[in-house]
Amino acid sequence: MAAYPDLGFGLALISGCRDAENPPGFDQYKRKLLRKMRKRETLAQISERIETYAGFFQQFGFGCPLAKHLKRTTNSGFPRYSLFVDAHFMAEMCAGILVAVTDLNKFEGNLTLDVADENETCAGMGGREFVTKKGEIVLRDDQEIVCVLCQGADEKTRVNPATEDVLFYAYAVPGIDRSHLKKGLTVAADAMVAFGGGNIEYIDVY
Repeated sequence: MAAYPDLGFGLALISGCRDAENPPGFDQYKRKLLRKMRKRETLAQISERIETYAGFFQQFGFGCPLAKHLKRTTNSGFPRYSLFVDAHFMAEMCAGILVAVTDLNKFEGNLTLDVADENETCAGMGGREFVTKKGEIVLRDDQEIVCVLCQGADEKTRVNPATEDVLFYAYAVPGIDRSHLKKGLTVAADAMVAFGGGNIEYIDVY
């Protein structure tokens, strides 16, 4: 995008997945990743990246959730919701990036990164309505906005227990090297293969 030439974007598609609340061995797997994440130098680098995201969010008047997630994860470990959601949190925290987890088959047509006009709307997750500010970064399918970077993802593409084809996508705001997208998306994809029986179709970074 001309407005944000340094913006990075990544996609990871894992097909044929099965969701589960807590597959056998998953807690141990998460603890191993957590030990690596908590190493002093690694944690400092993750914190620095999250501060970069926070600064970008503040330009539009929004708070970035990553800092709270990092504090909670550092103190208490990764949360336990379901394989799909947990893999998303693991990707965010291990790489210090912003990630969404979605159901591929809920998108309508092609995906396009774009810059929003003032007062566009998105039907956000949990019944929230996101109203854009001019210049916000959004992701669109052929029908509507499916994510507002600084506000959140939509309800339409939310994963559920019947989801089989899982699409993770991640943003690298200006100042974040794209290589961290690859790292984070790989963390999510590997977990989906190991514990959800999925197949990695691609991990692409732009």
